[in-house]
Amino acid sequence: MFEGLGDKLNGVFKKLKGHGTLSEKNIQDALREVRMALLEADVNFKVAKDFVGSVKDKAMGKEVLESLTPAQQFIKVVQDELVSLFGGTTSGLDIGSKPPVPIMLVGLQGSGKTTTTAKLAKHLKSRGRTPLMVPADIYRPAAILQLKRLSETIMVDCLDVDSSSKPADICREALRIAGLKGYDIVLIDTAGRLHVDDHLMQELREIKSIIKPKEILFVADSMTGQDAVNTAAGFDAALDLTGVILTKLDGDARGGAALSMNVTIGKPIKFIGTGERVDELEPFHPDRMASRILGMGDVLTLIEKAHEAVGEEKAKQLEEKIRKNVFTLEDFKEQLGQIKKMGSLESILSMIPGFKELSKSQKINVDDRELVKVEAIIDSMTRKERISPGILNARRRMRIAKGSGTRVQDVNKLLKQYEQMRKMMKKLKKNAGKGLLRGGIKGLFGNI
Repeated sequence: MFEGLGDKLNGVFKKLKGHGTLSEKNIQDALREVRMALLEADVNFKVAKDFVGSVKDKAMGKEVLESLTPAQQFIKVVQDELVSLFGGTTSGLDIGSKPPVPIMLVGLQGSGKTTTTAKLAKHLKSRGRTPLMVPADIYRPAAILQLKRLSETIMVDCLDVDSSSKPADICREALRIAGLKGYDIVLIDTAGRLHVDDHLMQELREIKSIIKPKEILFVADSMTGQDAVNTAAGFDAALDLTGVILTKLDGDARGGAALSMNVTIGKPIKFIGTGERVDELEPFHPDRMASRILGMGDVLTLIEKAHEAVGEEKAKQLEEKIRKNVFTLEDFKEQLGQIKKMGSLESILSMIPGFKELSKSQKINVDDRELVKVEAIIDSMTRKERISPGILNARRRMRIAKGSGTRVQDVNKLLKQYEQMRKMMKKLKKNAGKGLLRGGIKGLFGNI
């Protein structure tokens, strides 16, 4: 996400760093390139103009021009303005009132509302909530069935509805059942519609008047760019939105919709969809997103994802194994499984500060298929071989390669990686007094 914009901005910063001191001309030239980068990223023209004007006012000040590191100061100004552009602070869901709390998801057809409803339900469930999903889209064929199947995947209840019922009646019944059965949040998946369709927009207004939702979230496909922003403005005028969920942000290298949304409609981005899987929905943090765009990583989100994927009990078990130095290939495979839960390798590594530049300079190729290959190799071993890899002679390695559909070189490579990981675990053991996570991050990434 934001790859094109990030690359262009970092190109501007590199040029500035080449100058020992900054002059007004240096800054003017840099700002011209920043403005072009924003426009090429499909950012609204007025938003780009105001952004550059704000950066200019601050970058021309004595604090920047007379600083010992003027280029770094300029980058800091751009970062602060990006955070401001995204809304400044993180905006969570307003779900603190008496349950059940109704939440409506609205938007165009194909924006990803149904999948996002399930993603949001899973997110809320992981935080101790008991959501009920409500399929109020009676117009799209199989929409009700889709939400039902997603509910089985994430193990969150979905209301049984009759497709011949009116959406307003479905929502009224959902609130009644939620109150009786103890659900604390009701997530309503509405049908996709255009904001200029008066009949269907009136249907949403009717649902709103009946359930009085705490949140009305506009689900926007970020890949539609400024069209998503314009449509959001139409929905906001009709319903008074409380926030936005941007989907498919992982496939949008430009990111103009995300950069323009908050300023244009005045409503915060609350979540972003970063992939197709039901666990690929993240709360939106303006400061972290600005850091990602500028290639500074996002360690806080990485740590949060690791905690969610591993869990406290698993983390304690791993720490105990490290202390006792009994980390086996079975444990290695389990750790790979935890990594896969966190998302694609590229998305995980992109959160490490400096990885983006390092991967380009070192031509690092990140391929998720390697994880599949590793799992196949370990699955082809006997339990004894996984626990005691030292017994893996040439004959056993040939058998494992044949059984996993790989080459002996692949088996040798895996065993080498496993040994390197064991050595790294010893480093973690030395850092145990500082806490596993802090020592682990330092041991893994050093000064990257």
